[in-house]
Amino acid sequence: MNAYYLEPGQEAGADLFSRNITGPVVMLNMLRLREVADYRETPELAPQEPISGNAAFQRYVDHTLPFLEQSGGELMFLGDGGRFFIGPANEQWDLIMLVKQSSLSSFMAFASNPEYLAGMGHRTAAVLDARLLPVVERARGIEAI
Repeated sequence: MNAYYLEPGQEAGADLFSRNITGPVVMLNMLRLREVADYRETPELAPQEPISGNAAFQRYVDHTLPFLEQSGGELMFLGDGGRFFIGPANEQWDLIMLVKQSSLSSFMAFASNPEYLAGMGHRTAAVLDARLLPVVERARGIEAI
């Protein structure tokens, strides 16, 4: 049975804060989209006619960008994924997204903004499975390990 991931759990949140990240954080998003968006959880956001998961995710991005930028964040990269060159041959990710925030606290303020959350249903309708990895830039090269 495949496990799908759509939201962080409490343990993941606690682990993220225990990292004591200071300064900017980049969120690496790998997303697998539904063929047809599923708006059953948020019918008030549903379009008149069915749309693709890709179209629903674009609606999420369009809704989200003003709130992200207002919080000091930026969409650094949004691109088409595919199969791994190195990794499980049976895994495919439709979209890859890099979102940068000035700090972890800025990211959390953005992620809990009620106006932003009002459009979250587009993401829920679009995404079948996701991975989100918070990454922090190293000050110097590999010797910092």
